[in-house]
Amino acid sequence: MIKDKRINKIEEYVTKHKSVSLDELMSVFDVSKNTIRRDIQQLVEGGDFKKVYGGITVSDNKRAKLESFQDRQVRNQTEKELIGKIASNHVEDGDVIFIDSGTTTIEMIEFINKKQVTVITNNINFIVRALPYENLNVITTGGILERKTNSFGSLKYMDVLNAYNIDKAFMASTGVSLSNGVTNASPLESELKTSVINRCSEVFLLVDHNKFDKYGLMTYCRLDEIDYLITDKMPNEIYQDYAKKNEIRLILAV
Repeated sequence: MIKDKRINKIEEYVTKHKSVSLDELMSVFDVSKNTIRRDIQQLVEGGDFKKVYGGITVSDNKRAKLESFQDRQVRNQTEKELIGKIASNHVEDGDVIFIDSGTTTIEMIEFINKKQVTVITNNINFIVRALPYENLNVITTGGILERKTNSFGSLKYMDVLNAYNIDKAFMASTGVSLSNGVTNASPLESELKTSVINRCSEVFLLVDHNKFDKYGLMTYCRLDEIDYLITDKMPNEIYQDYAKKNEIRLILAV
């Protein structure tokens, strides 16, 4: 196995198991101790892992934390706008769509506000910005207010999603990995997100390149449940192979 591919696989393995010994890595990847030491040193230098006695563990940087909408909104703004624009190309007049909470999905409103679309959403910012556009039929999920994400969460005692056949869902995530799937940092939102995935014909995941190989508190769906993955940079070869194998269409926002 070539070095870069081996290191990518080691990274995925450590991310999945959280903390791994050198001996275990030597056995799993069938390499010498000197080789595995060099490999994990490269991972440590990347900042997402740290050395511990006899092994390596995921650093706090690897775990995506729940941040406020305002803090996230100013990060990678140009990339988010491009991703939102490309995603909007897949929205057609007459569609019933779900737009998730998030600072990337909110960018879609600038590109769909002239279309005749029914939008189901928990995204408070989207609801407010949609007020001037009478052609957008907006249905809110309701629920518990999540102030950090400017969204509604938790579907308990509510069946609004069950009343609609959703054509397309445009989802956000705090972190994406092969081992943990598509994750979210807010427990209030995760139940809603899972329900949307189960009700939808086509699922679009909108994430910038910084979300790969990160994971949040909760997994709301497997990566192979996604139909389209829209991002600003091509992910590494492991993700490309996975997408091809699972018929996930990778779309670059350029």
